Amino acid sequence: MSATAETSPAPSAAVITEPLPDLQLQLLIQLLDEDPRSSLPLTLTHPGGLLHGDVIGHEQWKAEWARSLRQVEGEGANLLAEFPETVDQGVRELRAEEEAAGASRLPRWIHLRDVTLVTGPMTPVSLPLWRGRLADVSGWALGRPQ
Repeated sequence: MSATAETSPAPSAAVITEPLPDLQLQLLIQLLDEDPRSSLPLTLTHPGGLLHGDVIGHEQWKAEWARSLRQVEGEGANLLAEFPETVDQGVRELRAEEEAAGASRLPRWIHLRDVTLVTGPMTPVSLPLWRGRLADVSGWALGRPQ
């Protein structure tokens, strides 16, 4: 009696794909990051709808985040005001390791101030600050809607 062994194909490795951010938008944000006082009106499309406001650099967003939370009463607000800087310290350590390995770093996040979010038939929502993943931005234009 002969036994035949069934062979199944080897399991393939899982492939994780992530949408790529627009290189021009990344470079624009990198340029804005060089001058902490700079901003630029921009309109974005993303899965949540249409978003417009002034694009600001990461450092400016961090300073405005801290300033807004310092106006809130309570110890928790003070801890949250320092949160972006705490995260940045960890990110700097990771980036130092990546740069030692030769990886280049373009911005992966976009920060806006004085934001209006328009989602379908709902009333537009105004926000003082917004942070989003660049890979989620599907389109953009200079300026705000008229």
